[in-house]
Amino acid sequence: MSTSDAGVTYAVVAGIARIALSRPPVNALNLEMIRAIVAALRRAAADDEARAVIIASSIPRRFCAGLDLALLLSKSAEQVRELLQALYLDLHDAQYGLGKPSIAAVGGAARGGGMTLAISCDVIIAGEGATFGYPEINIGVLPAIHFAHLPRIAGRHRAFEPLFSGRTFGAQEARDLGVVSKTVPDAELDASVTALARDFAAKSPAAMRLGRAAFMRQNDYRESIVDAVEDFCQSVATDTAQEGIRAFLEKRAPKW
Repeated sequence: MSTSDAGVTYAVVAGIARIALSRPPVNALNLEMIRAIVAALRRAAADDEARAVIIASSIPRRFCAGLDLALLLSKSAEQVRELLQALYLDLHDAQYGLGKPSIAAVGGAARGGGMTLAISCDVIIAGEGATFGYPEINIGVLPAIHFAHLPRIAGRHRAFEPLFSGRTFGAQEARDLGVVSKTVPDAELDASVTALARDFAAKSPAAMRLGRAAFMRQNDYRESIVDAVEDFCQSVATDTAQEGIRAFLEKRAPKW
C-alpha cells in the first residue's frame, strides 16, 4: 500500500519501504515535510513487512535543496528551534530507532538540509551526476550538524574547506570525503539501490535489528546534534543571516 503526506510518499514492495520526496520544484523542506519524513521512518520501524528502507526523490535531478529559506526570514532563534529540532533531533532519533538499514539514493542536487537528510541514513549511494554542498555559510548561516559529522569522517583539515567555502562539489569528491558510500551511473541508481536493499532485506530481521542497534550505539553523536540545533538557531537570528536570506530570495548579492 502507498500513502502520501506533505510531499512524502511511503510504499512497501517486496520487503523494501520506499520513502519518496515529492515537493516540487526542488524538495525544499518545510516543517510539515520534515515531520512527514520522520513519521514515515517511524512507520517503517513498526512495519514488519519492511526489512530495509530507501529514501529517494521523485523529482529528476533533485534530491533535496534543504530548508525552505523563506521560513527563516524575520524569525527569532526560538521560532527557528522547532524546525531545527525536527530536522536534526527528530530525524536522528527516528533513524536511530529504525531497527533496519536505511539507504539514501541521491540522484541530483543535495544541499544543506538535504545533506542532513542523506547523512542520517546508513548508506548513501549517489548517481555520478549528483552534486553536493554546504551553502549555508554563503547566506550567513551555519551548517551546524555538519560541523559534527564531516570532520569525523573526513578529518578536520579536509572538512574545513567545503564547510566554510560553501562551494558545490561532485559525487566523486563526496565519495573521496567519505560522505558517499558508492557512486554509480545515473541510469543505474535506482537498480543499484534496490539491489542493495534486497540484499539487506534477505538477512535475518533479528540479526539486522540487533546488529544495527549495536552499530548505532558505537557511532552515535546525538550530544553534538543538540549543540548544533543551538548553533544554527543563533546564527539564523543574526542581522547578517537575515540579510543573506533576503538576498538569496531576491536573487542579489548580500550587503554584509
